[in-house]
Amino acid sequence: MSGRDEVVEETVARRVDEVTTALERLTGNLEQDEDLPAVLLRVCQQVVRAVPDTGMASVTLLREDVPYTATATGDRARRIDQAQYDTDEGPCLEAARTGKTQRVKVSEAAQRWPQFAAAADEAAVTSYLAAPLFIDQTYQGSLNLYGTDSDGFSLLDAALLELFTTAAEAALRSARRFEAAQETIGQLRTALTSRAVIDQAKGMLMALHRISAEAAFELLVTQSQQRNVKLREVAQQFVAGILNTPADS
Repeated sequence: MSGRDEVVEETVARRVDEVTTALERLTGNLEQDEDLPAVLLRVCQQVVRAVPDTGMASVTLLREDVPYTATATGDRARRIDQAQYDTDEGPCLEAARTGKTQRVKVSEAAQRWPQFAAAADEAAVTSYLAAPLFIDQTYQGSLNLYGTDSDGFSLLDAALLELFTTAAEAALRSARRFEAAQETIGQLRTALTSRAVIDQAKGMLMALHRISAEAAFELLVTQSQQRNVKLREVAQQFVAGILNTPADS
């Protein structure tokens, strides 16, 4: 093996170690109850360590094909993202929409996306590297790296970013599942609370007017429709009114 080959092999091995360390920090620091935005921020913070040529990083997500920056390592990265959203072109949008990693120098970006390049001209960035990011059907987009080194991102950087992104998606999916579970729990809690107060209001109406459960429920529904107020709120207001009425009134 030549001296040059040994240097290349050592460089690759060192860079792979850096990615592995960054991923270990990402997953090792995750709290069980961390939500998706917190994990996305960790991804941004650790990818800068994983790909040292990175000056800053951000995550673009698409909501009904409308892009927004979910998190970033700084305001400058957010401004570059926004320049892409405003012109509807650029590396992060290309990666998110095509599912292909984009590795582009500023000079190439000016040819491919002239409006974006003009809008981002003052960002002092020399190269762009963006990898598609897929969490689930609701959350997908790209992990964006912005380089300030004159040499730009290498093919090795692109390979390492793809490796990092693939592994990071697993952590993001876990956070998303936890978030979805919390949303479901919240919805169930609201539903149970609503059911309880509606049943309480029905019972009071039945006792006051000596009517059936069906008739009491119809009274609540009629009030809800006439006042354009949710059934739960009508029930809550009725129960509160009864409980706050003086006993001798």
